[in-house]
Amino acid sequence: MAILPEGFALPPLPYLVALVAGLVGVGVGLTRTRPTVTPAHVLALVPWMVAGSALHVLYVVDALPPAVEPLAGTPAVYLSVAVVAGASWLALDAADLDSPTTLAAPGLLVAFGLAGFALFIGLAAGTLSVVWPGVALVAALVVSPLTWRVVTRLAPEAAAAGSLGLLAIFGHALDALSTAVGVDVLGFGERTPLSRVILDAAAALPTAEALGVGWLFVLVKLAVAGFVVALLADYVREDPTEGSLLLGLVAAVGLGPGVHNLLLFAIAG
Repeated sequence: MAILPEGFALPPLPYLVALVAGLVGVGVGLTRTRPTVTPAHVLALVPWMVAGSALHVLYVVDALPPAVEPLAGTPAVYLSVAVVAGASWLALDAADLDSPTTLAAPGLLVAFGLAGFALFIGLAAGTLSVVWPGVALVAALVVSPLTWRVVTRLAPEAAAAGSLGLLAIFGHALDALSTAVGVDVLGFGERTPLSRVILDAAAALPTAEALGVGWLFVLVKLAVAGFVVALLADYVREDPTEGSLLLGLVAAVGLGPGVHNLLLFAIAG
């Protein structure tokens, strides 16, 4: 069975070297300067996660200049966004402007620009349709606090994860629900092998015809996200800096694909 998602390919060597060098440089810079890291700072990185998703959608629909394309594939897009976001954080810290608001501002500009361009492409092509992506988004907004309440009831210590714990659950709820909508309603496939295993298992159940296959994926994703958040809560309490960053990474793993799904489904008709 394949392990890596479909479309996973390293960029050409010059791009790869530049990305790795940039990532190392930013990593060293952040390690040496140690800018302030609070849950609010990690939340301020959410626009950068959205920007990365939008950039990859533009890559998927062949809307990027050839010189930029290698920076937006999988996994290069993660490195590209990490380098730009990290460099912005370093610059703001050097100017003593690294508040959550100023950290979020450039990410918001980039995210709105890329997402707006993607939506314009769908509008110009006559394929723009936001109804089902909107349904997935609203469902995630409803399901996330309910899931958070269940998690904190079953594992009261999970409350220590705070807003970042809720963000992590929302990110994975968005990924799961958008995937379910894409598979059951819009006819899209799933590129991640492990996710396909869960969807295939749901397809083999007697409920597949009546309920579709996405419901099992949603339940599994929410259960795993809740478990991971509860597991990391003590880490957040003992080491707020590293714990917050790790929870932010957990959130990004769900939020990135989720936003990507919403945008792609919206512009691909």
